[in-house]
Formats: sequence, structure tokens, C-alpha cells
Amino acid sequence: MDTQQAIAPSRAPSSGVVHINIRLTGGYSIISNRLSQHRDMSLLAIGLGTHIQSLPAGRRIGVKALAAIFPESEARIAAALRELEHHGFLRRTRERVQGGRVATRMESYNHPEAAARRAGAGVRAGVGVAAVATSPRVIEAPAPALAPAPVRVRVPEREPAPTPAPAPVPVPASEPSVVREPAPGPAPRLVPSPAAPKPPPPPLPFPRRPSAPLFDEAARLLAGLQVSAPLFVLSEVDVERLTPGVAAWLERGVRPDAVRVALTDDPPVPLRHPAKLVRHRLIALLPPPVPAAVPVVPLQNCDDCDRAFRSPVQGCCGECRDVRAYADDEPCLLGA
Repeated sequence: MDTQQAIAPSRAPSSGVVHINIRLTGGYSIISNRLSQHRDMSLLAIGLGTHIQSLPAGRRIGVKALAAIFPESEARIAAALRELEHHGFLRRTRERVQGGRVATRMESYNHPEAAARRAGAGVRAGVGVAAVATSPRVIEAPAPALAPAPVRVRVPEREPAPTPAPAPVPVPASEPSVVREPAPGPAPRLVPSPAAPKPPPPPLPFPRRPSAPLFDEAARLLAGLQVSAPLFVLSEVDVERLTPGVAAWLERGVRPDAVRVALTDDPPVPLRHPAKLVRHRLIALLPPPVPAAVPVVPLQNCDDCDRAFRSPVQGCCGECRDVRAYADDEPCLLGA
């Protein structure tokens, strides 16, 4: 009599989920783990995608139809549908139905990558058949046989024997000749001659948007330099010539007191030409332009939910636009 072997019962895991599975004979759907375990979608989108794949073909899956079944709002359902469409599990197409109406057809995919590869393979196969049908037929004709050409052999001529070179004649030793190098000439003159043309002076800064009030303020600042700095006495012609440069500083946001300090601080001693020093400092110390301000997008009120959102034009917010995109105003059918 054989000894009966005892089979040890399977031990349940000490932690984590424990599956209590009952064999199903009806009322179930096969859902791919690509959807149920997707890491880049929300749980709401995964659950909604699971529900859509369990529906029969032809069922309406618009926002209002789904909101009538589930407790989530239309905005959340529309966002979940947008996630499914972004990751390829859902695709919307528009086609004409009976009566000339336009219906939105929803196509649900349980394996988006395989469906994309199948569509690409079909396109490549169609292109290959078209290329074979339209390619010209080339027939190669055999080349005519040619008679072998006679081979000519050239015998090299014998080169004459080289003539021996004459023996060198000995030269008596003598004192080595001394080679004197010429005396170096004068070094090149690096200082330009007084007759050389001088480069033109750099131009004085000029404001981008000149205006009369800006030029008046710049002229008053130049004329008043002698009040705080007695050495900077400018003539009327100097003030008129230097006014555009000071106006360029003021246009770039520099305060008048800062301009006055930058032009008159720490002058050389003695100061012979105050106008030339002011012109040099206006060019050499010119500050950079003020960066353009970032435009502020105004607040708008949504036409549907009356919530505030930022947009240059009036209309609907992003959630309400999604709700309108998946609205049930037109037939929205689930494709097989």
C-alpha cells in the first residue's frame, strides 16, 4: 500500500494585499495591466478607462452621460478623458451619420503601442506595394564579346655606365674669413606721427524716444552743475551739445542726482576742459537700458462657472473648455 503524501497549504503573505479570487463564468472584462497599473495617470483616469473598456460598443460616454452615473463632477470627468486621450487609450474622430449630422466617435484601445505599430506597418506595406507597381523595369543587355587585343612587350634599353667623378683637389688651409653682420637699424616707431589721421571720437548717446520735457530736464541739469561743482562751468553751446547724452541717461531710469554725481565726482586737478570731461563720462559710464517689464495677463471671469482665470481675452477657463470638448450636444458613441 502506497503512503499518501500530505500537501502543505499555501501560506498567505504576512503583509500587503491578499487576493481572494473566485472563478468567474460571466459578467467580467479582460483589462490590460498597461491601463490598470499605469504610473503616469491618475486613479480617476485609470478607473474611468477600465469602465469604458468594459462597456459594449455603441454606448454613450459623453461627460454628461458619465456624470449622471458617477459622483464625480463634469470637470473631473473631462480631465480624466483628456488623460486617457493623451496616453493613447482613447481617440476621438468625427464622422457623418444618417441624416447629415456629425457624430463624435470614441475609439477605446487596450494596447495603444500595438495598435500604433499595426497602423504603421499597414502604411509601410501600402507604400511598398505602390513603389513596386510604379517602378520602371530595367532589362540589362549582355555586352558584346570583344576580341583579345595583342599584348606588346617593351624591352627596356640598357643604361650607360656612370662616369666616375673626378677626385677632389686639396685646398691649402687658410685663416677663416670673418663675416660681419650689418648693424641693426633703428627700431620701428610705435608712436603715430602728428600728420597721421586721428580716429573719429565715439558718438554721444541719444535717447530712443526723444521728447521736449526730457531734453528740458537734461538741459537744466547741465546748467546747474556749477551750483554743486563750481569747477564745471559750461557754456551755452556746451549745454546744447551735451543735452542728448544726459537725456539718454535719464531715459534709462537714472535719477538726476545720480547723473550729477557721476559727471562731477573726483575731477582731475587742474580741470582745464570741463565740457570734454563731461562728454567722456557720458559715453564711458553710460548705464545699460532698463529691461522691459513682463506683461501682466489680466484676470477674466469664466462664462460658464464664473471663476477667475488669467487670459488676455474673455471666455471659458481650462476645465470648462474640457467639459465643452466632451459635451453631449452631439452623439458621442463608443467605437469597438
